[in-house]
Amino acid sequence: MERRTFAGGPGDWKAGFRPAVDILRGMINSTAGLAGAAGAADTDTDADSPGSGSGPDSGPDSGPDSGPGSGSGSEGDAEQGAGQSAGKGVGGDAEVAIAAVRAGAYVVRALYGRRLARTDKGAGDFATAADIEAEEAILDVIRAARPDDAVLGEEGGRRGPAGEAEAVRQWLVDPLCGTLNYAVGTMLVAVNVALSGGAAAVADPFSGEIFCTDGRSAWSRHDGPSPGPDLPLAPTPATRLVDVNLDPPFPGAPAFRAVDLLARPRFVERFRPRVVSTSLALAWVAAGKRAAYVTDGGDLSGSVHFAAGIALCRAAGCVVTGVDGRPVGQGGHGLVAAADGETHELLMSMIRG
Repeated sequence: MERRTFAGGPGDWKAGFRPAVDILRGMINSTAGLAGAAGAADTDTDADSPGSGSGPDSGPDSGPDSGPGSGSGSEGDAEQGAGQSAGKGVGGDAEVAIAAVRAGAYVVRALYGRRLARTDKGAGDFATAADIEAEEAILDVIRAARPDDAVLGEEGGRRGPAGEAEAVRQWLVDPLCGTLNYAVGTMLVAVNVALSGGAAAVADPFSGEIFCTDGRSAWSRHDGPSPGPDLPLAPTPATRLVDVNLDPPFPGAPAFRAVDLLARPRFVERFRPRVVSTSLALAWVAAGKRAAYVTDGGDLSGSVHFAAGIALCRAAGCVVTGVDGRPVGQGGHGLVAAADGETHELLMSMIRG
C-alpha cells in the first residue's frame, strides 16, 4: 500500500504529542504484570507516534445517536487515566488495550476536519492518512508493552513474530472504523484494539468514552479532565434501537439480506432501526445504548473490525451468535449481538423468516 502524507506537511501536528506518549508509556511500565515493558519504553522510538491528548473540537455534532465532538485527553488527562487503569485487567493486557485506543483516538481527533490524502484499497474502500497514522500510534504502544506479540492491523497487515498461530499472541487493530463517515465530517467512528481471546477496548474519539474488557468483566470510563469512576457495562433492550450494518459485502444473500429485516412488520412493531456504519454500535449494545446489532459476514471472530466489540458484548453478558444462530468462531456467519435472550430470539425468528 502506498503511503502518502496528508495536507499540511508531515509532522506539523505531532509536536504536542510527545508528553502524552511519555505518560502513556509510564502508565504501561508502572502497571503490574507488564514484564519487560520498561526496557522497550526506554528505546528511542519514532516521535510521530502519538498518545492520548486533546484534538480540535471542529465539525458539527453528528446527532442524537452520537456523543458531542468534545473528545479530550491532554497531558493531565493522560495522568488521570494512568491512575484509573492501574490494577485492571489480566496481566495488564486491558491497560495495554486502553492505552492503545487512547493513542489512536488522539490522532483521529487531531486530524479531524483536515483535507487528508486517500489510499485506494479497491471495491470502493479507501484509507485516509488518519487511518494510517492512528494505526502507527497504536502499534507504538503495543510494541512498547508487548514486544513479543504479533499485531494484525487493518492498514498494515500482520506484523511481529512469526510462528504457529497457537503459539503467538496476536492483537487485532482497526484504527478508524467508520472511515467514510470520518472523511465526510461525520463524528461516528471507533478505534478498536483486541487481544485475540483476551482483553479489548473500543474508543469513541469524539465523546471521550472508552469501553473496556479484561476478558471477564466489562466497563466504561470517560477520557477527559473529569473522568469519574469506571462504570460496569449493563446491556438492556430498553432503547428498542437495533443497529443494522448495510455495508457490503453480503455473503449471506440471497438467504439473508440485512435490509430485508428492516421491512418486516414485526421488526417495525418492536424495534427502531439505526444505521451508523461503524462497529461503535456494537460497543453500544454492551453499554445499553442499543438493544442489538446485526450484520452479514463470514466468521467475524478474528475480524479487526469486530473482535473488540464481540469481546465487550460477551463480557457484558450479551447474547452473541452468527445470523445463522451458531456460535461466532464455531461456524457462525455474520453477527447478531443482543442485550438479552428475548431480544436475540425475536431477531433470530425474523431472520429465519
